[in-house]
Amino acid sequence: MTTVTPEIDHYLEQFTRFEKEGTGDWQAWLRPVRRAAFGRFAEVGFPTIRDEDWRFTNLAPVARTSFRLAGDGDGALDPGALVQYLVPELAGIRLVFVNGRYAPALSRPGPPAGGGSACTLVQAFEEKRDVLEQHLSRYAGDRQDAFAALNLAFFEDGAFVHVGRRQVMEEPIYVVYVSTPAAAPTMTHPRTLIVLEEDSQAVVVEQYVSVSPGGEACLSNVVTEAVVGDNSVLDHYLIEQESMETCNVSTLRVQQGRSSNVASHTLLIGGGLVRNNVHPVLAGAGGECLINGLFMARGRQHMDNFMRVEHASPHCDSRQFYHGILDGRSHGVFSGRIIVHKDAQKTDAKQTNNNLLLSQEAQIDTKPQLEIYADDVKCTHGATIGQVDDNAIFYLRSRGIAEESARAMLLFGFANESLERMKVESIRVHLEALVAQWLLEGKTIWEEGR
Repeated sequence: MTTVTPEIDHYLEQFTRFEKEGTGDWQAWLRPVRRAAFGRFAEVGFPTIRDEDWRFTNLAPVARTSFRLAGDGDGALDPGALVQYLVPELAGIRLVFVNGRYAPALSRPGPPAGGGSACTLVQAFEEKRDVLEQHLSRYAGDRQDAFAALNLAFFEDGAFVHVGRRQVMEEPIYVVYVSTPAAAPTMTHPRTLIVLEEDSQAVVVEQYVSVSPGGEACLSNVVTEAVVGDNSVLDHYLIEQESMETCNVSTLRVQQGRSSNVASHTLLIGGGLVRNNVHPVLAGAGGECLINGLFMARGRQHMDNFMRVEHASPHCDSRQFYHGILDGRSHGVFSGRIIVHKDAQKTDAKQTNNNLLLSQEAQIDTKPQLEIYADDVKCTHGATIGQVDDNAIFYLRSRGIAEESARAMLLFGFANESLERMKVESIRVHLEALVAQWLLEGKTIWEEGR
């Protein structure tokens, strides 16, 4: 039963206006889907700390903020302002969306080398409607997840990647979602759909940035659905470096076929409040999944990582490695859940969460979990929380290395455990530079506080 609240009333007003403005076959096809999704959002409302999956993240400031959809005047962006954020050596297709809308002047479209297609969802409706209708909104869990429902109700456009049977995309598909400052709180709902048919391969990079930080609060509510067919390989990268005024909620939902291989790599360094959901389902026998992430927070940043790995078929392997570095009064959360269904015999699953606290005020809540309903499995999980090793710093200083440099070396070595799992060199090198810059800024802060 839907409970009418001022928050729901506000979003109902936004949704009514959004529906009236939408025209064309694309909007007409989506209209019943959107209405059903908004109905589900209105029914469940925003999560609270009473919800077990959100117990460490207080969304009250988000719920009481009257976000509006970005208007036509909010999307202006100088191409030069974006360059500093881009992965410099990443060739191939690039799709850029500013405040949820496709920006052709900033993009680099075209047919991908090796076959397949990469375009906007609006374009895919015209050219790949059968694939779109088969997969869009089938996996992301909008019936239970308020943010997934809100995204489905409001998304305007997004990226579509389709790789046909036995095709291999030779270069990464690069998708950039940009938020620009506005005079009032705004919300964007980017959506990405990735479909790999049997025996195919692709690399997809999603990056979320705020250009010219400042302005009012922004809600960046992201949903990515990935369908990976039998014997296919997907490497997915998410880079989040938005402004401190941004609340970023991202959901990556992966459906894996038989003997498929998926790697999810994440770097979180921006955003005032971040919720990172990763949910692969190993639905076919013999599948493999790697979930690899690094989150780095300082000041009053809050980063919540919610991992849910479902083993639904036998002989599947999964690995989770998440590292956190927290400074200032930041708060990190890691909730990792491995679910082994009854028929998923011979499962091999491992989960590890390691964290470094760089200040007395930094906080981490870590909650690894196992739910096992099969009897022939091998599952382990563990978590560590610590500080920089004083003995290691002393050793490096005894070799003539300055204290601040020794500290930075140790922190980079810890972070690099995540980065070195990333196979695409151009992406890894760029992320290494972002991590080094973050540590350099932290070094300055640390020196000033001595």
